[in-house]
Amino acid sequence: MSARLDRARLERLLDRFSRLRVLVVGDVMLDEYLWGDVDRINPEAPVPVVRVHDDSVELGGAGNVVRNVVAMGAECAFVSVVGKDEAGDHVIALLEDLGVASEGILRAPERPTTRKTRIEARSQQLLRYDRETTEPVAREVARGMARAIDAALPGCHGVILEDYDKGVLPPAVVRDAIKRCNAAEVPVAVDPKQSVAPYKGASLFKPNQREVELLSGQAVDGDAALSRAVARIQRALPGADLVVTRGAEGMSLYEAGAPEPTAVPIARSEVFDIQGAGDTVIAALSLGRWAGGSLLEAAVLATAAAGVVVGKVGTATATPEEIRALLPAAVDAVRASGRRQGRGPSAKEAVR
Repeated sequence: MSARLDRARLERLLDRFSRLRVLVVGDVMLDEYLWGDVDRINPEAPVPVVRVHDDSVELGGAGNVVRNVVAMGAECAFVSVVGKDEAGDHVIALLEDLGVASEGILRAPERPTTRKTRIEARSQQLLRYDRETTEPVAREVARGMARAIDAALPGCHGVILEDYDKGVLPPAVVRDAIKRCNAAEVPVAVDPKQSVAPYKGASLFKPNQREVELLSGQAVDGDAALSRAVARIQRALPGADLVVTRGAEGMSLYEAGAPEPTAVPIARSEVFDIQGAGDTVIAALSLGRWAGGSLLEAAVLATAAAGVVVGKVGTATATPEEIRALLPAAVDAVRASGRRQGRGPSAKEAVR
């Protein structure tokens, strides 16, 4: 990967986020939180008793990608599906609070709005319970999504397909969405779940390491095994860049046509909560690319953004100011690693 890292240029890319318009399509969720304290065990069963003192709701799933796109300064449109229920009303109200139009949110009376309720005490999640369906959306809903995508595409710099495997992005909807984006010459970034073939035509694909195993059908127990698994995925996605998120090991970048992958370590930071970090990464990674950055530059911006949100509790977002504050550490982490998976120039050589 020939691009060199320059901190001033990274900051300029970050400033360009505010000039971008992005469309997010995918499974929206309502993240509900009950916040409390624990000081005794239930005498009826060996479980803690949580004294709830507060509650909150946030947009989750693809909605958290929307939150992050907006927090990073870009304009955002959203296409998703909710039920005709109170949780669906909450989703639409939260979008309106963000300044995101709700015209692309379809109401499906036969489906519940996906809700994930978490009980948190002393910065620890004690329990989560989910109310949802994973059934694919009905044909009429899928047709409504196609119309909403067509309406939102003009003026877009890119589209993020955020698949949480809750039925909003079945293969037929994915293929149709990418066909429409390709026809409009709008690049597509994908945060996938358990399929590859429908995403042919996307330009950026961001699975985590576990998803690489599921998508390729191969076990991943090291860098060499990861590269073999990714090569299998790339054959189904000609021309696409792949970015594999690897938790504490950072990211592995597989740029289309590059002879070797590039390892991008994370900047070490205090971790309170990793939930939603992948949503932040796909938002920052996509915006970095569409702002004109190389894959390496976009990945460094994304690691800085991820460092921001894992230092917060709950599904969180990263602002340009917060990302800018962590950029020196993100660049220094690449410099300190001084390595590259396989052969070729080291990551250290790509930094000045």
